[in-house]
Amino acid sequence: MVAAGLLAKNANEKGLTRKPWVKTSLAPGSLVVTDYLKKAGLMPHLEALGYHITGYGCTTCIGNSGPLSKPISDAIHEGDLIVASVLSGNRNFEGRVHPEVKMNFLASPPLVVAYALAGRVDIDLNKEPIAQDKDGNDVYLKDIWPNQTEIQEAIASTIDSKMFQGSYSNVFKGDSRWAGIEVAASDRYNWDSDSTYVQNPPYFEGMGMEAEGFDQIKNARVLALLGDSITTDHISPAGSIKADSPAGKYLIEHGVQPRDFNSYGSRRGNHEVMMRGTFANIRLRNQLAPGTEGGWTTHQPSGEQMSIYDAAIKYQSENVPLIVLAGKEYGTGSSRDWAAKGTKLLGVQAVIAESFERIHRSNLVGMGVLPLTFKDNQNAHLLGLTGEEIYSIEGLEVGAKEVTVIAKPDDGEAIGFQAAVRVDTPKEWEYFNNGGILPYVLRQLAA
Repeated sequence: MVAAGLLAKNANEKGLTRKPWVKTSLAPGSLVVTDYLKKAGLMPHLEALGYHITGYGCTTCIGNSGPLSKPISDAIHEGDLIVASVLSGNRNFEGRVHPEVKMNFLASPPLVVAYALAGRVDIDLNKEPIAQDKDGNDVYLKDIWPNQTEIQEAIASTIDSKMFQGSYSNVFKGDSRWAGIEVAASDRYNWDSDSTYVQNPPYFEGMGMEAEGFDQIKNARVLALLGDSITTDHISPAGSIKADSPAGKYLIEHGVQPRDFNSYGSRRGNHEVMMRGTFANIRLRNQLAPGTEGGWTTHQPSGEQMSIYDAAIKYQSENVPLIVLAGKEYGTGSSRDWAAKGTKLLGVQAVIAESFERIHRSNLVGMGVLPLTFKDNQNAHLLGLTGEEIYSIEGLEVGAKEVTVIAKPDDGEAIGFQAAVRVDTPKEWEYFNNGGILPYVLRQLAA
């Protein structure tokens, strides 16, 4: 971060500016960063290039750095453009930093500033000039890159342990707005039925002291037929909430204006919002809704195209269990709890994939969703599955290593195939038999 400030300083001294079509924002992980950048005299140089503080922590990586300017946004949509961001974060999934930005590249903070000056990502920074100085001379990256001595001198003169102690000693006190929230004193949380941020989730509804075991999956429908490398970002709600999405419509119905939507991350305590955002990623491609991009599916057997959330609710009203069919590496990316929670709440009882990312597989089990893998190098395409069939799973019992899946099309012969059960350990079977890790833990505590 200090190197980024020094690079900005060197660029300003040469009269360089960021390109006007580049959106810039600065969201450090910690308040301390602001303190030492100010103390080093580097904040004015970053701000001169458009790097003003917009937030802290996960702001950029979760897609909360704000909207693009309207002309840029309009041009992206009118030209169906693939545009890029460069960020010094830890998330570069498609559409994650901003729903209109498909390509996202991770780089060090000083390189982020350098790309803003260049205004393009298809540049060889080792050979091509970044820009021209106030006299029209070419300026290369090497001309503004701070050397290690500069960086170390700035760090030594500005950063000490007291800065961190000062910032973090009050981290749980919050600011005046947090301290000013009126809270009733009670032993248990007082659920507010009008809150659009926090609601009592239905994980424990109808739960008794004894584990009920699991239902056999019969006459299920496919909610989504997906390809390879479906990430937890495709599955889990993340980033901004669109006004015309199921989550956006829910918030508007509850008196929240779009300007106050905030983000899925900030509303993760409201399962109604998060359910509506599950499988709603704008880059998701569900083969059950060909020609679409986003959270769409086709309800069976009506053939009506609708949002995945609306279809899931319709299936629930019809008492129809759901499954998801997928390809290789299902659930890749960061471990996101709502990728499994949302799947469960939509009524999905099993996911049949060619392979799973290990943590997401475990998280599915932890929510009582059965992970299965195709055997013998088979997949949905090779088996001739369209996702329009009715599915039943036979032979599922505690400790089972394999089950038989029967897919019955509306006409023609049923397709039967073997699938490996990916409930991998005795403890996972305990979770699964309890309906998930949450009922399991609560029963343990109650006992």
